[in-house]
Amino acid sequence: MADIIDTATEIEELQRNAALSAHRRNRNAVSAERCEECDEPIPELRRAAVPGCQTCAECQSVIELRNKQRGL
Repeated sequence: MADIIDTATEIEELQRNAALSAHRRNRNAVSAERCEECDEPIPELRRAAVPGCQTCAECQSVIELRNKQRGL
């Protein structure tokens, strides 16, 4: 029985590590200077805080709310 549990634990750990790696931010990603949604300038502080961002904070909030409502 312990062998099955050990194997399951190892698989779970591998899956968790893979998921964490997929979500890590690329610190070298280039952020857009203007929002893709509203075409307003993206503040320098946001571009520094979220490397690779393509939308302003306000538009990103709307996108995330919409996705949450759709169950995505």
